[in-house]
Amino acid sequence: MWIRIEPLVPVVQCRYRHPGRRRLDDRQVLCGILFVLHTGIPWRFLPQELGFGSGMTCWRRLRDWNEAGVWQRLHELLLAELRTADMLDLSRAAVDSSHIRAMKSGRPTGPSPVDRGKTGSKHHVIVEAHGIPLATITTGGNRNDVTQLIPLIEAVPPIRGKRGQPLRRPRHLYADRGYDHDLYRDRVRRFEVTPHIARRGIEHGSGLGVYRWVVEGTIALLHWFRRLRIRWEIRDDIHHAFVTLGCALICWRRLKLSL
Repeated sequence: MWIRIEPLVPVVQCRYRHPGRRRLDDRQVLCGILFVLHTGIPWRFLPQELGFGSGMTCWRRLRDWNEAGVWQRLHELLLAELRTADMLDLSRAAVDSSHIRAMKSGRPTGPSPVDRGKTGSKHHVIVEAHGIPLATITTGGNRNDVTQLIPLIEAVPPIRGKRGQPLRRPRHLYADRGYDHDLYRDRVRRFEVTPHIARRGIEHGSGLGVYRWVVEGTIALLHWFRRLRIRWEIRDDIHHAFVTLGCALICWRRLKLSL
C-alpha cells in the first residue's frame, strides 16, 4: 500500500542553513500511525524501539497529511482501483450508524442515547452492495440518524477507474427504521436514488435486511481497529483521519483479493 501512499504525501523541502534534526522517514511514521490505529495505544506509549519515532512526531504527521488530503485521496484511489477490478457495485447502497464512547470532550460529541451522563460520537457509514465503505461522517452521539442521510449521499466521492463519467450515486438505497421519514425519502429521490427504508410500527421481516446487513459488517470491521472503538481524540479532524484511514485499509484488503 505504501506504493500508493507515497505519491500522495506532500514533499517537504530540506533547510540547508539550519537543517535541525533529521526528518524521520515517512514510511516509518506511517507504520507508527497504523500501529496506533490497530492497537489503540496512547501516542505517548508508542514504542520507539520499533523505529516509529516519537508519538508526537506520528501525531503531527497524521495531522499534516490529513490537512493535505492524503487519506481522502487514498480512499478515492483505492475505490477507483476496485472499480477497475470490477469489485465495486453501485447498483445499491446501504447506510447505518454506530455509537461509540467519547472519553474526552470535543467536537462533535454529545450525550449518549443510552446514558446521558456520558458523551459519545456516532459513525455514520454508507457502503456499496458488497460492503465497501464509500463515505463516513462523525457526529455527536445524540444526533438522529436520518439527519445524516443526505450528507452521506453527498459525501460519496466521484469514483473513477473506467472510461466515461465517474460513478457518484447508487441507484437504490437501503436503510432501517431509524431513517423512516417521508420528507427525507423525497430528498433522496431528488438525487435519482430509489429509497428502500423500513417503516416504523410494522412487524420485523420486511426483507430489507438481506441488503442492509453489509453495512453492519463494515461498521464491525471499522471497530476492529481499536482506536475507533472508543474515541480518545479531542480534535475531530484527527479522529476523522483515523476513520478515513480505516476505510482505506478495508478497501485495500478487498483489493488484495484481486491481485
